[in-house]
Amino acid sequence: MENPEQISFLEPIAPPLVKIIGVGNAGITMLGRLDPAEFSVAQLAAINTDSSGLGTCPAPVKIHLENKLLRGLGSGGDPDRGRALAEEQFSTLKTACEGASVVFILAGLGGGAGSGISPILAKAAREAGALVLAFVTQPFECEGNRRESQAQQSLEQLKSAADGVICLPSQRIFKLIDENTSLLETFRVTGGLLVEAVRGVWHLLMRPGLIQVHFGDLCALLRDRHAESAFAFVEATGAGRSREVVENILSHPLLDEGRALAESSAVLVSLTAGNDLSMAEINRVVDQVKRQCTTAQIIMGAALDPELKDKLCVTVIAARQDSASAGTKILTETRTAGPSTSTREVVVARTPRTRKSGNKPVQTQLPLTIVSKGRFDKSEPTKHNGEDLDVPTFIRRGVPLN
Repeated sequence: MENPEQISFLEPIAPPLVKIIGVGNAGITMLGRLDPAEFSVAQLAAINTDSSGLGTCPAPVKIHLENKLLRGLGSGGDPDRGRALAEEQFSTLKTACEGASVVFILAGLGGGAGSGISPILAKAAREAGALVLAFVTQPFECEGNRRESQAQQSLEQLKSAADGVICLPSQRIFKLIDENTSLLETFRVTGGLLVEAVRGVWHLLMRPGLIQVHFGDLCALLRDRHAESAFAFVEATGAGRSREVVENILSHPLLDEGRALAESSAVLVSLTAGNDLSMAEINRVVDQVKRQCTTAQIIMGAALDPELKDKLCVTVIAARQDSASAGTKILTETRTAGPSTSTREVVVARTPRTRKSGNKPVQTQLPLTIVSKGRFDKSEPTKHNGEDLDVPTFIRRGVPLN
C-alpha cells in the first residue's frame, strides 16, 4: 500500500482570464449591457477618446486616449486620429491586456474611436500573449458612404490583427424588425445580438458543461485564423424544440439563411438547456449543422442550466474561409473494411485555370505594289544622305509588315 504522504492530487485547472474591452461609444454601450453577475469573473475595461463617454461607463478600468491636438474633443469621427492616438500610447494598451488568456474587443465600426483604435488594440493584445476575438457592428447604409468606407477599411485591418472577428452588418437588422420599430429599439436589438455572441463564446469558455470545450481547443481552432465570422442565437421550448432551433438556424438572417455555414471553415456550436436535455436533441442539432458545412471543423459544447427549465438555447458561430484557403478543397474519404470504418481528409489544391497555349498567329507580308508617281514621275527625287525620301521607309529599310 502506498504511503499517503506520497499521494499527490491534481489541482483543478483554473479557467482562462478573460478581459472584455469596450472601444468607443458603441463598444462602451455594449459593455454596459453585460450582466455583472454573469460576467463577474471577467475584467472589464473601456477605452475612448472622448472623456464624456467614459463618465457613465460601469467598467472599473477606464483609459482615456488624449493628446494636445484633440483638446478633449475626441477623434471627430476620423479613424486616422484614433489610430494615431492608439499607436502613440501602444504601451498603455499592451499593459491593459497583460495577464489575459483571452481578450474580447467590443466596438462599432465607422466612427473615429472604434475604427481607429480597435485594430491597434488587437495587435497590442496579441503581443501580450492573448487570444483576441473582436465583436463589432458595421453601420447602416443610411449612415453614408464615408462611414461605410471607414468601417470596411477598419474591418480588414482588424481581421489582420485579431484571431477572429464576429461582425454584425447592421443593415441585416431590417430582417428582424418592422416599420414601427423605433430608432432606439433598433440600436437596442443590434447591440443585443452582439452581446448574445459574447455570451455564447463566454459560456463555451467558462461554464462547466457535460460536453466541455477547453480553452486549448478554442485556441487551436481560432489561433492565427484571422477570419470573419457570422453568428446566430436561437431558442425554443416544448417537445419539438430541437427541430425548431434547427429551422431557426437555417433561416436566420445573420447566417445569411444558412449560406454562411456552407462557406465556413470552422463552426462553434453551444447548446444550453435544463436538466431535461437529451443526447438525441444534441445529436439532432449538431448533425443538421454538420450537413450544412461538411468540410468545416466543428467544436461543440453542451451545458445544463436548471433555470432554463424546458428551454433549449443554441449559439452558432461560423468562421468564414479566408482568401488564402479559398483555393483548397477538402475531400472526405471513407473506407470500410469489415466491421471497421475509417475516415480521412484529403486536401486538394485547386489549380487556377489558364488559357490554352496555341500557336501565335503570324501575319504574312502584305502584297503591296509600287504605283507610278503620276505627273510627278519626271520630277527630281527628294534625297537626303543618299536616300530617296519619296520611297516609303519600310521599303527603303526592308522592314516586312507582319
